[in-house]
Amino acid sequence: MKTLTRLLALVCCSVTVSAQAAGPDDAKGLWITPENDAVIRFAPCADAPGALCGTIVWDKDAGTPASTCNVRVAQLGRYEKEAWREGWVYDPRENKKYKGVVRANADELRIRAFVGVEVLGQTEQLKRVPALPVAPSCEPVS
Repeated sequence: MKTLTRLLALVCCSVTVSAQAAGPDDAKGLWITPENDAVIRFAPCADAPGALCGTIVWDKDAGTPASTCNVRVAQLGRYEKEAWREGWVYDPRENKKYKGVVRANADELRIRAFVGVEVLGQTEQLKRVPALPVAPSCEPVS
């Protein structure tokens, strides 16, 4: 009987922890790309109240012609159903803009880029980082 009680308590705790929904602030912060070649800062947009923007704040190619420093790569207007929606994402490698959806939890951010229907898109998974790499550094925009 003690084993059953412990098992039920464990299951209840697990359900409670996994049921905690992601919130709009989970996407805010610094995120490194899967290739470890850029860090994107997601924060409220200065020029679009209520929206979330992603800007490249560290690039392994900083200071070279290939640099993507300070490029805005996402702008999403509304948080709904555990995701930022109604906006766009930009791929600076391909110089293409897509419809976009961003979902995040404490450690992972998923950017879904698509044309037309979300289900036909592609997802890139980024990992949260506590700080920017030291070098090379992007020059802040004045």
